[in-house]
Amino acid sequence: METVTVSYDQCGNILPLHGVNCAPYNKMSGANQAKVNELFTLANIPFSRLHDVEGSYGGCYFVDIPNIFRNWDADVNDPDSYDFYYTDEYITAIIQSGAQIVYRLGITIEWGSKKYRTVPPADPEKWACICEHIVAHYNEGWANGFHYEIPMWEIWNEPENPPMWSGTMEQFFELYRVTGIKLKQHWPQLMIGGYGSCGFYAINQEKDDFYKSFLTWFDSFLSFCKENNCPLDFFSWHIYTGDPAELINHAKYVREKLDAAGFTATEAHLNEWNYGMESFGFMEKHTDVGASFLADSLCRMQHTRYVDKAMYYVFSSNAMYDGFLDQNTKEIDVPYWVYVAFGDLYRKGTMLKDTATGNLQALAAADDREAGLLIANYDTQPVQVTLALPQGAKPVICPMGKTMLTEGTPLEGNILSLPAHGTVYLRWSR
Repeated sequence: METVTVSYDQCGNILPLHGVNCAPYNKMSGANQAKVNELFTLANIPFSRLHDVEGSYGGCYFVDIPNIFRNWDADVNDPDSYDFYYTDEYITAIIQSGAQIVYRLGITIEWGSKKYRTVPPADPEKWACICEHIVAHYNEGWANGFHYEIPMWEIWNEPENPPMWSGTMEQFFELYRVTGIKLKQHWPQLMIGGYGSCGFYAINQEKDDFYKSFLTWFDSFLSFCKENNCPLDFFSWHIYTGDPAELINHAKYVREKLDAAGFTATEAHLNEWNYGMESFGFMEKHTDVGASFLADSLCRMQHTRYVDKAMYYVFSSNAMYDGFLDQNTKEIDVPYWVYVAFGDLYRKGTMLKDTATGNLQALAAADDREAGLLIANYDTQPVQVTLALPQGAKPVICPMGKTMLTEGTPLEGNILSLPAHGTVYLRWSR
């Protein structure tokens, strides 16, 4: 028998860890993006990072610098040099849901044998000027644009990875310097960061020199930013794993490296993460296994607070990494409801003191009216759980399904049975 204990002692705010990459957009629907609004609103998604938008289906239309500024030789100051149409439509649907944008300035990965966009820009100053006009379009209304006040702008993604960047480390650092300084000088209130690191698997796994080079990139990047006064409001990184403890180990590594380099105010953004990677886990992403992994990891990230913001990869209708939607039927799968539960905790706002024994992970939050408790059993064995809740609490089980945020089944007594890879969300009035 394991125990989960909750008190009304307050332990800070619930962090925005349930961000996502992209959105369940369907360009065949045109501007009517009701599904984005419905699913983002229900899960209270705080922000969407725009990387690999629509994948191969959107390679010519969305977000990427070569998709918006199509002719490199064009005049950067001429609005007619830019094609914002589909990116406008995509971003507007997300903004209308109440979520905010993390705009990745760069390209989508090129897996093919011939690369078209991974070559470093011929003129970093011109590339930075293009980025400046994109920011102006979405934040200042330039070129029939908007005043969305998009706060976070990420420079590139995974430059250590040849399908993303075919230049040298030094060339990327120079592109980051030029672009970051230009944007920060123009808009000091913006959060400027990067670079979407491939991750730090070599710190705890036997890896070859390619993976070890990711560590060198990180160290060198921090030194470069320090020496050149580059803005680094957030550092972004990635991990794909089936082990929540490994995720936290890497998060601790990132936080400690930032602090040791003097970037104590720099936020750590885990802006790509999911269960498994290319070699395994695609079926499990849609099941109780994937759901309990997400719940376990979200609880750990909140408690350790090494990660300031996190973004699930990926919430796109046609993406194989999307465990929220069935790629064929577009039906909602169980891992999505973990985000609905966490979104409810985020809405409540204040983290409560909790402890969980054994292999369980738990997270509780409350507002003035109601408390919520998420419990994850990311284990292959079922478990009986004794709940030790504040006096007078009468918890209701909210099923992991479409009725999660409505009244569910009252819990009889203080014993809860969780199956293997089981996740449960409970609520009670205060």
